[in-house]
Amino acid sequence: MASKYGKKASAKVEKVMKERKAGTLRSGNSGTKVTSRKQAIAIGLSEARMAGGKVPPPKKSSAKRASSPGR
Repeated sequence: MASKYGKKASAKVEKVMKERKAGTLRSGNSGTKVTSRKQAIAIGLSEARMAGGKVPPPKKSSAKRASSPGR
């Protein structure tokens, strides 16, 4: 079975985790400091996606699924 993530994704996540540990990682438009490990990984995978790396598409949030108007 092929791997889900490519080398570029691994490198981006590693870079972002080092930034988080150093305290220099900032989130998108708000520019607030990122302290969450999960959020740092999500940022790294997003950057890898934008750079054309092999990364599966992001999962849809459960909040959007739970509030579907048809139910």
